[in-house]
Amino acid sequence: MRGASISDIWRVPRDVWRARRALDRGDLAGARALVRPLLDRFGAVTLVRKVAAEVLYASGDPLSAATLFEQVAKKLPKDRAVVVGLVASYAALNRAGDARRSAALLPEEIDVRLALAWSELVAIGGDRERGAQLVLELAGDSELGRSRERIAMHKALLAIAAPKDRDAVRSKLRDAERHAGTLRPADRAFLGYLGGIALRDAGMVEDARATFAQAMDADPDSIGAALARRERANLTAG
Repeated sequence: MRGASISDIWRVPRDVWRARRALDRGDLAGARALVRPLLDRFGAVTLVRKVAAEVLYASGDPLSAATLFEQVAKKLPKDRAVVVGLVASYAALNRAGDARRSAALLPEEIDVRLALAWSELVAIGGDRERGAQLVLELAGDSELGRSRERIAMHKALLAIAAPKDRDAVRSKLRDAERHAGTLRPADRAFLGYLGGIALRDAGMVEDARATFAQAMDADPDSIGAALARRERANLTAG
C-alpha cells in the first residue's frame, strides 16, 4: 500500500464531510460508498473511524459500528456522538450491560439517556424498571422538546414502558406518530421498530407484525428496518 500523498491531506476531510452530508440527508448508500474506501485506506485515522461507525450503525450494522466506536472512544471518550453511538449499537445488539457501561461516559447527555432507556426496556439483560424510570425522568428534561426525533422516540419508549395497558400503548404510539410526519424515512423506520416492540409486549402480535413491516418499508437499508426485520422474524419463528 502506497504512503499518503499531499492530496490525501485534503481528500480525507473532504470525503468525511461528504459522507456526513450524505448520512444527514438519508443517503445511506452514498454514505457507505464514501466511507468504504476511506476505511480501507485510512482506517487508523480517528476521524475516519468515527464517521464510518456512524454510517455503519445507520445502515444496520451495529456490530461493526460498535467495534469502531469503541476504538474512537479511547481517543474521544467524551464525544457525544461517539457515546450515543456506542450505547445505541449495544442496545441494537441486545447487550444491555455494554450499553450501560458506555452510557456511564456521558450519563447526563439526553441522547445517551434515551438510548440507555431503549436498552434497559428492550435489550436482553436490560432492567425494565430502571428503563421505565429513565423514561419518566426524561419527560422533565428541557432538551427533549428541542427535537422532533427525541419527542417521538420518548413517546414510543413510554408505550414500551406500559405494556399492561393496551389503551395507553395505543395512545402513546399515536402521540409518537403525530411527531413523525416530518421525520426522515430512517427515523420513521426506527420509530416503527419501537412501535412494533410496544405492541408486541402488550400482546397485540398481529398489530406488531404489521408495524414492523411498515418500518421495513419506510427505509429498507436503515438500522430501524434491520431491527424491525429481526423482530418480525422472531415473531414468525415463535
